Amino acid sequence: MKILTETMLRAAALLEDTTEYRVAPDVFVTPLAREYLRDRGIGLVIMDSEPVVMTRTPLSNHGQRTYIDAGTGAGYSEKPEHMTHLRGNLLVPKTHPRIEFRGMLDSLQAEIICLQAEAFESGHEDLTADLGDILKNVRLILGAEVKEETLEPLPLFGLEDKEIREHSHNVKKYFGTDHPIPDYKMGRMAAELNRLRTKVRETELAAAHAFMGADGSVERPDIIRCLNRLSSGVYIVFCKWLAGKYKGGRG
Repeated sequence: MKILTETMLRAAALLEDTTEYRVAPDVFVTPLAREYLRDRGIGLVIMDSEPVVMTRTPLSNHGQRTYIDAGTGAGYSEKPEHMTHLRGNLLVPKTHPRIEFRGMLDSLQAEIICLQAEAFESGHEDLTADLGDILKNVRLILGAEVKEETLEPLPLFGLEDKEIREHSHNVKKYFGTDHPIPDYKMGRMAAELNRLRTKVRETELAAAHAFMGADGSVERPDIIRCLNRLSSGVYIVFCKWLAGKYKGGRG
């Protein structure tokens, strides 16, 4: 079976005014190749047939083969242990950048929940609530990635996108404290909030790795933007804690 992959399409350097791409009936077009064409408004046409109606999880006739390798188009009757679901019946290696990104989101949720539990047990209900807001946004990001849904800017602590940026850049104005330099003398809660901020940054970098093409194009700028704002949100919580804006917090 002949296969057309996304890599092959990129190498073909299609002209900007290309409106359709024709392939022979015996060519298997991988799902990522279909997405590449769709995202550029290029119609996929099987020669001597009607244009293909592309679905989110296209299935070719593989007989008893239930799963499809998203990169090669190969079919499997059982899921190989070294592979996992990208979406639907499409499989990728567990080292795939998007799977690694999902793993980072999973770890990030665990970090937030542990910190939330500590805040709750210490009687810091307002801090617990703000951490809950952060956790909610992480889960919305994960859902949008898995379902391939567009992610609109997410409010945080009642602040809109621009307000989050404004507050994080002007902590003296909003919280009465200079931009802090992390130090052990700040105490355990402050240290853990700062660590959470770095975990969000690491997740943002994983997203950039997962969604940035070799040509510099970004597939999911919405997710990267939301993670950037989430990092700013954690920094706001960190500064609020140091400024004594939470009941029982450092101040």
